[in-house]
Amino acid sequence: MKPFRKPFFRREEAPHRINDRIRVWEVLVIGPDGKSYGVMQTPDAILKAKQYGVDLVEISPNATPPVCKITDYGKFRYELAKKERENKKPNFAQKVKELKFHLNIDGHDYETKMRHAEQFMFKGMRVKFILVLRGREMIHKELGLKLMQKVKAEMSQVGNPDAEPKLLGKNISMMLSPLPAQKRVRKFTEEDIEDEIDTDDVETETSEERKA
Repeated sequence: MKPFRKPFFRREEAPHRINDRIRVWEVLVIGPDGKSYGVMQTPDAILKAKQYGVDLVEISPNATPPVCKITDYGKFRYELAKKERENKKPNFAQKVKELKFHLNIDGHDYETKMRHAEQFMFKGMRVKFILVLRGREMIHKELGLKLMQKVKAEMSQVGNPDAEPKLLGKNISMMLSPLPAQKRVRKFTEEDIEDEIDTDDVETETSEERKA
């Protein structure tokens, strides 16, 4: 029978060395106000941090000499964790959603488009509206431009057009970018039902387009 061995647990080290755990003799010290104190002997730097009632935190161990900052270590770790969470958030600002419709779109489909567009822009996405002109509708381009101006007005509480609607071939297109978050106002949606539609799976065609 093999002798019983006590399981080995490796102690997780702090991501940054602080105070007496800093093992080098000299460090470049940054004060709590961001001002450089220059190179100091580590014991003197620790004493300086204690005078402020905070810690000496090694922030760049591979520099020559290592760089340390006088700061509250708990607050320092909180700010780092906050930045990491922000970096992990999906970047919707680079996403563009396309919404296609026709000149004779009915009221229900129009409301659906506006609701989707509002949801997208509340998530920080840009929205490209594309009005597809078919057959004789090309003769009435002014009606298409008028409808796009209506869309522009309907979306003014959540987004601004990058440019005025343009006719390109058989399509009239307009790109809208969301307003700053604090300026967005809901008109077609409610906050508590915003996430009921998966923005990655929304169809861009109306029921009339699917029949065509």
